[in-house]
Amino acid sequence: MKRKKDAFVNVEGERFPGKTYVDQVLRHVFEGQRDYLRSSMFAIHYAHVIILTEQHVLSSIDAQKILRSIYQVEAENHGNVAYDERYEDFFFFIEDRIRQVASDEIISNMHIGRSRNDMGVAMYRMVIRTHMLEVQEALLTLADSILEQACQHATTIIPAYTHTQPAQPTTLGHYLLAIYDVCMRDLKRLQAAFVTINHSPMGAAALATTGFPINRERICELLGFEKLVENSYDAIAGADYLAEAAAAMAVCMLNCGRWIQDFLLLATKEFHGIIVADPYVQISSIMPQKRNPVSIEHARALASGSYAEALAVLHMIHNTPFGDIVDTEDDLQPYLYNSFAKAKRVFALMDAVIRTITINKDVLKERASKHAITITELADEVTRKGIPFRRAHEMAATVAKACAAQQKELYEFTLKEVNTILAVVSLTYEEWDHIISPASFINRRNITGGPALPEIQRMLQIRREEAKQHKESLRNMQAKIQHCATYLRVLVQQYVK
Repeated sequence: MKRKKDAFVNVEGERFPGKTYVDQVLRHVFEGQRDYLRSSMFAIHYAHVIILTEQHVLSSIDAQKILRSIYQVEAENHGNVAYDERYEDFFFFIEDRIRQVASDEIISNMHIGRSRNDMGVAMYRMVIRTHMLEVQEALLTLADSILEQACQHATTIIPAYTHTQPAQPTTLGHYLLAIYDVCMRDLKRLQAAFVTINHSPMGAAALATTGFPINRERICELLGFEKLVENSYDAIAGADYLAEAAAAMAVCMLNCGRWIQDFLLLATKEFHGIIVADPYVQISSIMPQKRNPVSIEHARALASGSYAEALAVLHMIHNTPFGDIVDTEDDLQPYLYNSFAKAKRVFALMDAVIRTITINKDVLKERASKHAITITELADEVTRKGIPFRRAHEMAATVAKACAAQQKELYEFTLKEVNTILAVVSLTYEEWDHIISPASFINRRNITGGPALPEIQRMLQIRREEAKQHKESLRNMQAKIQHCATYLRVLVQQYVK
């Protein structure tokens, strides 16, 4: 046994980090930091040195030397840098490169008043907020196509379903507006999560701030954050910014998966409600008659993948200590980035499908006349004649059973036959025509939020205005962050020129 242990230790090494730890943790963390955090890391270096200088913690001469060294290292190509066991992670690799360029130990003063704790959380927040804005932009693009089709099909009659059974007629515009409204609630959840994320932890240092007179508000401004995470313990211990982002993504993908599944059903030959455009279908390698809606299938799978990645984040945070969990965050960050990336692919695919889709109006309209789908109106009409609602419902159910027994559609019954079944009340020809007409059914439902055209037009107008506001808000936030990044560069240039 001792020989086996000695052989193992001989490969692993006797000091930290052991080979297994390197292969299973450090190498992966290093590559993730290199690929995702590099830009935010350098921005934090710049901003922190500038505030140390403004607060007279660093001299202008030392600041110039440090910033020039950082600037030179930033210009290097680190895209293919491999893990080096001399450095615990990419952060320490970059720190050493800056020291090498400066050839002066004074470079270490760039770390006065900060820690890997507050810096790590700040990097994560900066990267996540960028992803969040990109996801919001992609979702708004998809929402545009949904809104456009809702406008085009405000009067396109379709059957609506409950419990997967034909329920009542509505319009495609009404259905698409429902999807749009869900998407907008998803957007608002993403916006709320963004507000939580866009707070600066810098200046918290390890957890209790620092004895140096740094200006937390100033570095918050330079990095484009909206506010501080004020309590310094909260700044490094709170992980709800991650949880909120993951939860918003999970709900969004859950919602998308449901209506994407509807689109797959609509595209089946049996249902034949929609035709997916040629660029987004694939022909079978052996069955040339097939038009496989692979774009929608991939969107559904990606939505499930994005949902799963977001849930992984929540599970990884669960039961972690209320303190610095930077190591856990190193491992979970890629899951969150993958969730964002897959969501953007879902939105792009479904945007393309929806913008180019063909609607089989005649097929859908005909289907909206079958299976006694307007019989709710019969119960309502009988109620208007003074029959208590529950009794009127039972009478309408009797007519529905007659349809099934005689294998007839509701509109195939004559007025005389229906009045005979109802017995206690008599309908007029005009009333019966309204009852069997999907269009009349829809037009009568002009209550707030209903499918009647005036209501659809009213809702469309409001949604268009809301969409404009969301886009403007998004552009303003993107511009603000970009402005802060540009301003930071201007300040840096004053030292490195």
